[in-house]
Amino acid sequence: MCGRFVMTHPSDALARIFDAQPDNDLPEGPNYNVCPTVQVHAVTNADGTRRLQSLRWGFVPFWAKALNDGPLLINARAETIVEKPTFRDAAKKRRCVIPASGFYEWTKDAQGNRLPWFIHPPDDAPLAFAGIWQVWDKGDAPVTTCAIVTCAANDAMGRIHHRMPVILDRKDVARWLGETDEPAAPLMRPAPEGALEMYRVDSAVNSNRASGPRLIAPLGAA
Repeated sequence: MCGRFVMTHPSDALARIFDAQPDNDLPEGPNYNVCPTVQVHAVTNADGTRRLQSLRWGFVPFWAKALNDGPLLINARAETIVEKPTFRDAAKKRRCVIPASGFYEWTKDAQGNRLPWFIHPPDDAPLAFAGIWQVWDKGDAPVTTCAIVTCAANDAMGRIHHRMPVILDRKDVARWLGETDEPAAPLMRPAPEGALEMYRVDSAVNSNRASGPRLIAPLGAA
């Protein structure tokens, strides 16, 4: 799964990298501890224009009576995304890209303590997580929500966790957004070996209230 990530790239850089028109209400950054239910950057193309938007992380189905009605759906499994009624329509019609500078995952020691790892690309370019989005409009104002698509981990990531986000190659972004006629399903696969680096970080990030660049410092760094 992917339950916490990092965004240090500024909005203008993301708009340039993903060739998207930025909205005016994008999340402020940097954010070293992006948690579910907060606003996140997302690249969409619903009307022929690629946009960089702010979406609420945590997919809310259109039939939900409240934002907190039911479990918090932060991830959608690639293997079942086109079958589950919750995600099926979004997987076909409302795909997005959720940029991230890196993400966290946890292992456990013999005593059951959670040990956090930071996973990031070697070149520090933003990752492009495959995502889906949905407008929920049963409240006072419409809220656009999203989930990160996950798949089985590659060998390197599998030493930490059995799942990982679907990470798109930059050349496949248009395909995932539905800007080409090519099917998107083949893109839901593990990242190539060597695409990510990972190292242990301090357990401070175990708290969703923690913040600051110290969270991604290698464990034991001065």
